Amino acid sequence: MAKRVLTVDDSKTMRDMVSFTLKGAGYDVIEAEDGKHALQVVAGQSVDVVITDLNMPNMNGLELIRALRADPKFQFVPILMLTTESDETKKADGKSAGATGWIVKPFNPEKLLQVVQKVSGL
Repeated sequence: MAKRVLTVDDSKTMRDMVSFTLKGAGYDVIEAEDGKHALQVVAGQSVDVVITDLNMPNMNGLELIRALRADPKFQFVPILMLTTESDETKKADGKSAGATGWIVKPFNPEKLLQVVQKVSGL
């Protein structure tokens, strides 16, 4: 059975690129446009990896990570930040919120796959 990845980004173009890359490698991908939508999408289902943007309306990536980590179901699910932010302070904020890793946009598709495979145990 394919590993399921939730990709969260307010940019449809970015969601499409991430989705295209992951689906091409055999992943099942579900999408959300912000943190609030992501919580609605994953309610009642499981995912193997979460990839989220940092800066989004309604609920940003850090708020989403904290909300997911507060749910025992997502305590050990790898969460990757995929963002234009490369500031060390932002990375520290992501790590303290519970992020597993950090990928800077624009992303290299092969690098994205390597990181997802590494954190998902494939």
